[in-house]
Amino acid sequence: MDKNRKVNHDFLLELASARMPFGRYRGRLLIDLPEPYVVWFARQGFPQGRLGDMMKTIYEIKANGLEYLFEPLRKNSG
Repeated sequence: MDKNRKVNHDFLLELASARMPFGRYRGRLLIDLPEPYVVWFARQGFPQGRLGDMMKTIYEIKANGLEYLFEPLRKNSG
């Protein structure tokens, strides 16, 4: 497995188990955040750092109707 693929795989596994650390949906898995909430962040600005990167990825997946990609992540995240 090349390095970029490994990094992407690790990022997706981290994404699958990451939880929202604040706000109305505190404690909820990022992959389970409601789409309107994620869209709101897209308009207002995502948080800085790793959380923002994860939320941008969630947004892109949800905005493009690719939520089915989350299913194997849920199964692998335990």
